[in-house]
Amino acid sequence: MIIDLASVGKNPKTIELRFEPVNIDLDDGMQLAENAVFNGEISREGTRTRVKGNISTVVSTECSRCLEPVAKDIDLEFEAVFVDAADEPTADELELAVEELDESLITDDKIDMSEVVREQLILAMIEKVLCQEDCKGLCPQCGGNRNLIDCKCEENAIDPRWAALKNLK
Repeated sequence: MIIDLASVGKNPKTIELRFEPVNIDLDDGMQLAENAVFNGEISREGTRTRVKGNISTVVSTECSRCLEPVAKDIDLEFEAVFVDAADEPTADELELAVEELDESLITDDKIDMSEVVREQLILAMIEKVLCQEDCKGLCPQCGGNRNLIDCKCEENAIDPRWAALKNLK
């Protein structure tokens, strides 16, 4: 969904959008498990356009320890500010105010809301997703999922530097 900023004024305009999983391409290992729903508003103040609202969906990813699929419910409030790139200073070095750090530049007076939703979902995902808080992960020897099997690899493993001592009696 592309929003033409010529149609946006000072008064907030309500937006309700639904994105199918095929329309939002998340990073490797992550994908939408169901439609992403955006409810919010957009308004314009001079050269700044403010988009704020709520995104709710389910993201499917894999556990950081055992690689099993994990579905994470996402319900996130956010606010994004877009500034026309033509109105920005062109100096090589520029001091930014704190509130300017979260601004995004736009070049053609259009905002691609699917890209905004994609970015917010990626930012909302925590770095380390676990299937359960006490996930045991994969065995480094046999590769088995320690949550499902009770392998004895660690008990039977001998450090090759000490293997010669095994034969001493």
